[in-house]
Amino acid sequence: MRIEFGRKRFVQIGFALATMFGVISRPTMAQEDELFVEEVIVTAAKREQTLQEVPISVSVVDADTIASMQVIDLIDLQTLVPSLRINQLQSSANVNFQIRGFGNGANNPGIEPSVGVFIDGVYRSRSSAAISDLPNLQRVEVLRGPQSTLFGKNASAGVISVVTQAPQFDFGGNVEVVAGNLGATILRGDITGPLSDTVAFSLAGSFNQRDGYIENAGAGDDINNRDRAGIRGQLLFKPSERVAVRMIADFDQIEENCCGTANLFDGPTGDALRALGGNVVSNDPGSYSQFTNFDSFNDIENSGLSVQADLRFDNFDLVSITAVRNQTLLANQDSDFTNIGILGSNTTDQEIDTITQELRLTTSFGDRADWMIGLFYFDEEVAYDTELTFGGDFRNYADLLAGGLGTIAGIEPVLGVAPGTFFAEGNGTFEQSGQDDTAISLFTSLDVYLSPRATLTLGLNYTQVEKEAFVAQQNNAIFSGLDFVSIGTGGAFQQITGLDPTPANFAAQPAAFATAQMIGMTPCPEGSTTNCNQLLAFQPLQFLPPSVGFPNSVEDGTSDDSETTYTVRFAYELNSNLSTYVSAATGFKATSWNLSRDSRPRAADLGALQAADEAPSNLVTGTRFANPELSTAYEVGLKGSYTRGAFNLAVFDQTIEDFQSNTFAGTSFNLANAGEQSTFGVEFDGNLLIGNNLQTSLAITYLDAVYDEFRESVNGDISGTAVPGVPELSVVLGGMYSWYFNNGSSAFVRGEYIFEDEVATVDNVPPSIVIPGVPTNIGVREVTQVNASAGWQGATGWEVSVWARNLTDEQFLISAFPTPVQQGSFNGYPNVPRTFGVALRKAF
Repeated sequence: MRIEFGRKRFVQIGFALATMFGVISRPTMAQEDELFVEEVIVTAAKREQTLQEVPISVSVVDADTIASMQVIDLIDLQTLVPSLRINQLQSSANVNFQIRGFGNGANNPGIEPSVGVFIDGVYRSRSSAAISDLPNLQRVEVLRGPQSTLFGKNASAGVISVVTQAPQFDFGGNVEVVAGNLGATILRGDITGPLSDTVAFSLAGSFNQRDGYIENAGAGDDINNRDRAGIRGQLLFKPSERVAVRMIADFDQIEENCCGTANLFDGPTGDALRALGGNVVSNDPGSYSQFTNFDSFNDIENSGLSVQADLRFDNFDLVSITAVRNQTLLANQDSDFTNIGILGSNTTDQEIDTITQELRLTTSFGDRADWMIGLFYFDEEVAYDTELTFGGDFRNYADLLAGGLGTIAGIEPVLGVAPGTFFAEGNGTFEQSGQDDTAISLFTSLDVYLSPRATLTLGLNYTQVEKEAFVAQQNNAIFSGLDFVSIGTGGAFQQITGLDPTPANFAAQPAAFATAQMIGMTPCPEGSTTNCNQLLAFQPLQFLPPSVGFPNSVEDGTSDDSETTYTVRFAYELNSNLSTYVSAATGFKATSWNLSRDSRPRAADLGALQAADEAPSNLVTGTRFANPELSTAYEVGLKGSYTRGAFNLAVFDQTIEDFQSNTFAGTSFNLANAGEQSTFGVEFDGNLLIGNNLQTSLAITYLDAVYDEFRESVNGDISGTAVPGVPELSVVLGGMYSWYFNNGSSAFVRGEYIFEDEVATVDNVPPSIVIPGVPTNIGVREVTQVNASAGWQGATGWEVSVWARNLTDEQFLISAFPTPVQQGSFNGYPNVPRTFGVALRKAF
């Protein structure tokens, strides 16, 4: 049921909740003792505050949790933050971040994420640049809701901020070895210390290998392995208490065979595959087995250099963060998910070069106000080349789908082409595309202290984004370029009149031409060949239709967007333990360009392209770009902090106008603006220390995510429907019991229970198809997962721990999609099965 109320009512409910908790949560004197919950420092507002002080909905995962639960990368993080979802899609590089049900940015480098990822203050413009293993993590902050005021153009849904440990002036370090099932081996190490009285260094590295957990029942290695390595060096110059300069250089590499799928529904094309010797593990959403005829590969390299300077003056502080980053991706996927060559290569060759510069000046007016003003500059070049070709078995596969072997060879002379022309191995589409993206943001934030307990925050951000994009395509998939309606119309006209099908003859015989047009557009019923167009039966095989590149005479390939976003927030300290806030914030994400083989002119531009003689035969329309996103969120929050625990509560109503949706439709992606997507939600997280040893935590998230208006989705008008992949209820329940011994050693046992209620995976897969013998709906998932760990730490710095993720080996889908070139079939990405291991660590 959708909960509807106005903004005034929303604020009233929020303050009622705050008052209620203020009454029932005040501690008695008996609660006050020497025990306490450790204070967490965050930089969510780009300055240091405690988690309970910052009036923003933010979750923090600290270093101890990251280490004890073996959180290797950001993908693992979602099991600890209920509002965060991270979906691994068709390759190692294609990862989609979502916060509160909002997020996009995978599968196409022209579509920037709606969730901004920052590592040590440096923006990572693509999700593939943020998934590598990160050594020596200090904490990860997840900021929910629009954050564009302080973080710029691509934080319309939220921000993930990763903070690593800075170099120390005391010598120390860590070495860790992890061994686990599936042949997992992880090595990590870091060392830090002084080079002089004013210079400190640190060096950290990691190596992570694991066998694939999806069996390759065809030819090649098992799928979904891990093979990652990285190194990160830092220098900290601190000549005085007023000056600190931190330099970071990093490099990481991923070389993996990803990503394996399960067949959810073996549709009507399955028999044709099997007739050619193809195999599919049919109708088994829980299968960890897949057939391929070659190994997919994903080679990703990320590197960068950043310099952060913190300068303190008498009346203000200045922060400068300069960064240069490079990312390369080379990949090839076996995208037909079978052991025969239906598809050949599906390659990607991508390089992204990014330069960013941020300046922040802060000043304080004593107990009256604090002020921040800043500038952010972004300059990026994208080069993106792809190809998709026919495999050696596609021609015979097309024959069987068209009626039997020899069918394609039989129509080639009728259509006037040489034998063997259609679906020749190696033919297909070949694209070269790119984009230049320049953006500048000016932002300011003012905290006015109305009283010792009341703070009013006002923030403004002006962002301008200019983009120049291009796509060039070479297409020799000749069969897909045939306009069967026109061919059928011409043939019918010639049969009716005996005249050649020329424009002059059409004009001279208008009645015959009208009759021929009707015939050309009419499919033939089974068993009929009269007054219909038999060629229309071949249209499903035209899955690589031609396109026209841009810029052209109609489409200039440029966009220039500007927007002013704001934050207004009132925070009030109810007492020494409780504070509340109410806020309104807006966010902005600029135009996203479709840099792929599926980039096609809009229907409104087709006529102009045809008039300019720039439209190839059988041109299929689509989208070139998606208009900017504009988000608005209203939120009321309550935060409590006590000697034995703390909690955070947020109630919000968030809307994104023109949400940029990018949905896979079987052979192409549908880039479209949803007119409006909204989410009403309630978020609670808290922790409680019970006795001297038991630390408990609970996080509950309720999300009611709806497409208020989405008329041009891949499934037509889906306005008023729930947003797929966003569960209404998510729960993370955790606990850790600790022992402390007289010799200085300690031990712990820790566990987490994760639950997400049933939800449709994505909006292009039907939630239920009747499959004999399969007792589940193919298009839905429900998540129940248990993680556990236990460890001992000695007084001399030695640590040993055991851990298990997905302890009960639950199975569910990450996402699902229509199977490429297998109309009526569906595949999905299964979750990671149970993994476990032992870790040995030495601190020195």
